Amino acid sequence: MGKLVIVGTVAFDAIETPFGKTDKILGGAATFIGLAASQFNVESAVVSVVGGDFPQDYLNLLADRNVDISGIEIVKEGKTFFWSGKYHNDMNTRDTLVTELNVLADFSPVVPENYKDANVVMLGNLHPLVQMSVLEQMHKKPKLVILDTMNFWMDCALDELKAVIKKVDVLTINDEEARQLTGEYSLVVAARKIQEMGPKYVVIKKGEHGALLFQKENVFFAPALPLEEVFDPTGAGDTFAGGFAGFLAKTEDYSFENMKNAVIYGSTLASFCVEKFGTERMLTLDDQEIYQRLNQFKQLTQFEIVLENN
Repeated sequence: MGKLVIVGTVAFDAIETPFGKTDKILGGAATFIGLAASQFNVESAVVSVVGGDFPQDYLNLLADRNVDISGIEIVKEGKTFFWSGKYHNDMNTRDTLVTELNVLADFSPVVPENYKDANVVMLGNLHPLVQMSVLEQMHKKPKLVILDTMNFWMDCALDELKAVIKKVDVLTINDEEARQLTGEYSLVVAARKIQEMGPKYVVIKKGEHGALLFQKENVFFAPALPLEEVFDPTGAGDTFAGGFAGFLAKTEDYSFENMKNAVIYGSTLASFCVEKFGTERMLTLDDQEIYQRLNQFKQLTQFEIVLENN
């Protein structure tokens, strides 16, 4: 079983949806990725930064799930990264109300010594220079590097982003970001262009419409599980990435065929994440629930086609 390094934000979120609103709660890309990956019992470490205002109880939540937190720097006199957003009625669009970088503004990641040989590196959504500095700290090239990014970095750090994209194996972004990065409307053409930038695999997330996996001429589509209600989409994409990375770190099989399984596991975990605010649902999840939902996915996607000869 491989080791997994997770780089990203550990943060406070305040969320408002049509179903209610929260005060500051636990959030951040690395938090969701770490909680999802912990379902696979892999050795994982989170590399991030928080302020002195960040509760020890939140750090313990990760540590209790066998996530190494020695790479989380605590700046005692600083304040933790904070994001606040409000979702529209369709739950697919949101307005960012507040973004306070705080300690994240000067973050220099330090990978724990015993994780510098990790097989899998999951670069969560951060400044491309921070992502690059993590790769430069690894003792050897990891077997699999997964990069998540967003349109913000395309707007303000495109050259740095392209430099790090060149060094990764898998890029995960949403459909809107894939179109912005490539200037192509067709996601098939966009995925081909992204592969020309360096990554062997491209995962394009389409929210409630599932996810696409591309490698050369190979394409795989996984639907999102139809849910009765989506309570809070925050962190769903990161939970998907954590499930994807965690499964691949556990199986140590980085083939296209196995990545299909990783996409299904990521989608399954993301379907739980949206059922409650923030990380709440991920903290109560058990193996039996995951198994049952994987079976639902199987029933949703497997069928026999009877071909009639006229």
